[in-house]
Amino acid sequence: MRVNKYISEAGLCSRREADELLLAGRVTINGEVVTTGAKALEGDEVRVDGEIVRARILASTPATKRAIYIALNKPVGITCTTDQSVSGNIVDFVDHQERIFPIGRLDKDSEGLILLTSNGDIVNEILRAENHHEKEYLVAVNKPVTDEFLAAMAKGVRIHGQMTKPCRTRKIAKFGFAIVLTQGLNRQIRLMAAEFGYRVTQLRRVRIINVKLGHLKAGQWRNLTDAELKGLLPHRTQW
Repeated sequence: MRVNKYISEAGLCSRREADELLLAGRVTINGEVVTTGAKALEGDEVRVDGEIVRARILASTPATKRAIYIALNKPVGITCTTDQSVSGNIVDFVDHQERIFPIGRLDKDSEGLILLTSNGDIVNEILRAENHHEKEYLVAVNKPVTDEFLAAMAKGVRIHGQMTKPCRTRKIAKFGFAIVLTQGLNRQIRLMAAEFGYRVTQLRRVRIINVKLGHLKAGQWRNLTDAELKGLLPHRTQW
């Protein structure tokens, strides 16, 4: 694994702080100074400032350890991918000590609520039911919002060779509207609006089912509550 992750998972510091140690030339693998991007193989001796970094042994087992479930206010510019070769990927941005995955996606140019978890099973469960889950967005556009535009959006629009499912819309400002979808097509809202000559200038997701963005500032994240978890998948009993 990458040495910055190895150092972070050993509990010494965060991955970003480990990168700073690497840039400062304070990290060695088998006696040789290494820099960012270096990888530690099984059996390698990793040291920071001459002190051996030992992998942390967790007291709990995978069967008893509670998985991670978080809500993030994703800023514009962050890409919802686990591919850490992609600059600005969401995994490095959150920099969680556990391995986490985004549940679904939010366009790089969009902001707002996205859920992440270390539980791969729950990712699949939620995505399989995605077309039954409500997701609410606040949208700013480049010209005044009309009742006709909102009604047409709510009825359904042909994009990607198919009609979008009926949805709910409401006007919230001269140049803004809210929309509630039960669908997750790629760049759906932007493409729907474009069919009527509108260009989306800002798009923020504020709710996924029962989980709300609330007062989370851009870039901040929090752990989901038990009530939120039960609302996401009410038939599940173990988390």
